Amino acid sequence: MNNMYRWSLFALLFVTCMEVSIQKKTKQGPQTLSRALKKAFAADKAIQELAQEDFVMLNVMHETTDTNLAPDGHYVPRIIFVDPSMTVRADLVGKYGNRMYTYEPSDVPYLAENMKKAKRLLHTEL
Repeated sequence: MNNMYRWSLFALLFVTCMEVSIQKKTKQGPQTLSRALKKAFAADKAIQELAQEDFVMLNVMHETTDTNLAPDGHYVPRIIFVDPSMTVRADLVGKYGNRMYTYEPSDVPYLAENMKKAKRLLHTEL
């Protein structure tokens, strides 16, 4: 597939800052959640295949000031789908209303479904 028509998947997994309110609600710190999600992501063969074939991946190591990469706040981990027109897709989000772009390790199957949905949208919408 031509790289120009691939989805960009921004994974902010190792950002060290996190909103205080979110941090208080989680029993684990943001770095622990990020590491666990990274391991779950790497262990899932379906996700790895999709990631290699259909997505351009970017792992942001430090928080960015770009508001496009924090559409609903600065928290970690967050995974954002960006279509080839460079639009952040609000229709491809995680399960949490207060942190739309969060995926936890147990959400890997849900993330895989969103990746498959993104792939279908690429062929129908764009």
